[in-house]
Amino acid sequence: MHGMRTRRLRPVMAGAAALLAVGLLAGCTSDGSEGETTDRQGTTSDENAATGDSVVIGWSGPEADHGWLGAINSGAIAAAEGFDDVELRQAEGTNDASQQIAAVEQFINEKVDAIVLLPTDGAALTEVAMKAMEAGIPVINVDREFSSTFASRATILGDNYGMGVSAGTYICEQLDGQSDAVVAEIAGIDSLPLTQDRSQGFKDALEDCGLDVTARVAADFTVAGGESAASQLLSANPKIDAIWNHDDDQGVGVMAAIDAAGRDDFFLVGGAGSVNMMDRIKADDGVIKATVIYPSTQAADGIALARLIAQGKTMSDLITPSVPYRIVLDAPVVTKDNVDEFIDLAFES
Repeated sequence: MHGMRTRRLRPVMAGAAALLAVGLLAGCTSDGSEGETTDRQGTTSDENAATGDSVVIGWSGPEADHGWLGAINSGAIAAAEGFDDVELRQAEGTNDASQQIAAVEQFINEKVDAIVLLPTDGAALTEVAMKAMEAGIPVINVDREFSSTFASRATILGDNYGMGVSAGTYICEQLDGQSDAVVAEIAGIDSLPLTQDRSQGFKDALEDCGLDVTARVAADFTVAGGESAASQLLSANPKIDAIWNHDDDQGVGVMAAIDAAGRDDFFLVGGAGSVNMMDRIKADDGVIKATVIYPSTQAADGIALARLIAQGKTMSDLITPSVPYRIVLDAPVVTKDNVDEFIDLAFES
């Protein structure tokens, strides 16, 4: 799956490579002898793991009103608890941008060493994030980007476009040769850039194998919204071969609608990576055959990066002595063949 996706549409996996182990680089001459070796300049993995100077990290994210955001929040807390040199100051989760701005201003007043921020609205939080940066406090931006590159020291993201590519490529593989296949899509909130990116990736991947999105509805990342959108889709389309549902939280409602309709004439691909969907995939006794990961570990990764930056350390597996400015995590497809590799990091819907 991975190879096909890379071959088709993703020649450069920006950021994902930054998290992979990199060996020491050695040149070779034309006669096969070894040339000059590139030495590491940054901190080693042992130095990074060792207790360093105590750092205070402020963490703020949206209200944990569904499973994925709940996992984001608990992951940040667990990551901080895993370091004995980190003190985490957690702001109350909120979907009100003004309240989150106030929380960041409080972190600035407290002179924390770093801030990890998943903004409820990236544009709305940009100015206060820039204020923190100007105060010498590095900001690690998670999931929803600010509107200025000056607002963060590092940004860690899931790959929304890549999710669509992964889902579309998997469906292409399963429907190989069925040029008249009916492919449907249950999106999230259409006004959000992340939904638009997922849909564009899906469309591009399907076009690459000669398929189209035949039917499309949008939900709202909730169980009720997923059930309503799926019911509408199923009633309007008596023939469907495959469905991609963008979000496993709303997928609970999607599955309820499918069960109520008694439909099993298609296969379903989910999105984000919930444990209940992975359990169904592993059981392999229904329409859900795969889900595409949108990592709920982004805030935990943000805490780890904040610690490195605040302590003046680097990413030990890179030759370049730094922490990358931008990291985009991968969007792999989970099937019954590899579900055990991912289920421990799945979230509860």
